[in-house]
Amino acid sequence: MSKPKIFVARAIFPEVISRLEEHFEVQANQADKAWTKAELIAQLHDKDGAFMTGSDRIDADVLAACPQLKICSTMAVGYNNLDIDAMTAAGVLATNAPDVLTETTADFGFALLMATARRMTESEHYLRAGKWTQWSYDMFAGADIHGATLGILGMGRIGQGIAKRGALGFGMKVIYHNRSRLAPELEAECKARYVSKEELLKTADHLVLVLPYSAASHHSIGAAELALMKPSATLINIARGGIVDDAALAAALRDKRIAAAGLDVFEGEPKVHPDLLTVPNVVLTPHIASATVPTRLAMANLATDNLIGFFKDKKPLTPINPAVLAIK
Repeated sequence: MSKPKIFVARAIFPEVISRLEEHFEVQANQADKAWTKAELIAQLHDKDGAFMTGSDRIDADVLAACPQLKICSTMAVGYNNLDIDAMTAAGVLATNAPDVLTETTADFGFALLMATARRMTESEHYLRAGKWTQWSYDMFAGADIHGATLGILGMGRIGQGIAKRGALGFGMKVIYHNRSRLAPELEAECKARYVSKEELLKTADHLVLVLPYSAASHHSIGAAELALMKPSATLINIARGGIVDDAALAAALRDKRIAAAGLDVFEGEPKVHPDLLTVPNVVLTPHIASATVPTRLAMANLATDNLIGFFKDKKPLTPINPAVLAIK
C-alpha cells in the first residue's frame, strides 16, 4: 500500500522530516521558499496532507484546486492563515499546536514588556552610535514594572502565564478583559481582577495583548483605544498582527500619547509599517515569541503527531474543525 503524500510548506527540523518520512511520501521545502498562491497550489494539488506554519494561506481557491487534500496541520497555535469555514465545507481537517508554546511565549511577552518599559532597545542604539559620553539623572529613565498595574487583553493560557509572572514575580496588580470571565479559582490563581475593556485601557500601566486574531478582533486597539491609555503607559503585542492598527500606534508613539510599545507581530508581516521604523520608543522583534529550540521542536512534533494520527486511525490530537472527522 502506498504512503500518503505530504507537502511540508516551509523549512523545519531535519529530524522532523525524518519522522514524517517513516510514515509518508514527503516533499519538503527545506530551501524555505515563500510560495505565491499559484505556486502553493502547484505543490499541493496531488498531496493528501500538508504540514504548515503560520504563513501560507489555505483558502477556498486553494482547496478547490487541490481536491485530494485531506488535512492541513499547522505547527503554530494561531491559524488565521487557514480559512476554517472553507476547509470544513471542503471536508479538509485543520489541526494546530496549542499548549506546547504557552510558557515560552509568556516568558517572551514578559521580556518584551521589560525591554519596553526600561527602554532597552532605545538605549542600546544610543550606546552603539557612540552618543554615551556621561551619566545624567534622566538618561533613558523608564517605567517601573514591580508594583505597577499590568493589564492583559485576552486571558487564555498565555495571558494567564503572563499574569502569574507579573503578580507572583513582580508584585504587580493584574487586571484583565476577556470575551468571557475566568472561573473564580483561575482568577485567584492568577491574582487577576476582571474589568471592562475601557477600564483596562484607562488603568493599565503596561498593557499586554494576547487575544486571538479574527474579524471581530481586527484593530481592537486603534486610535480611539490608544487615546484612552495613560501617556505613561506601554503597549505590548505578542498576539497577532492586525489586532493593533499599526499606523495609529506609530502616530501615538510619535506624539508621545503613550510612552512606548513592544511589538513581536505586525499587520502584513514580514512587512512592517514604515512609520514604526522611524519612532525611537518602540521595541521591534520578528515574530519570535515561541522561538526556543525545545519549543519549536515540540510544535513541529505535535503537527507531525496530528498528521500521523489522522492517517493512522482518524485520531489527530488537536483538531480545530473536528466535525470533518465524522464525514465518511
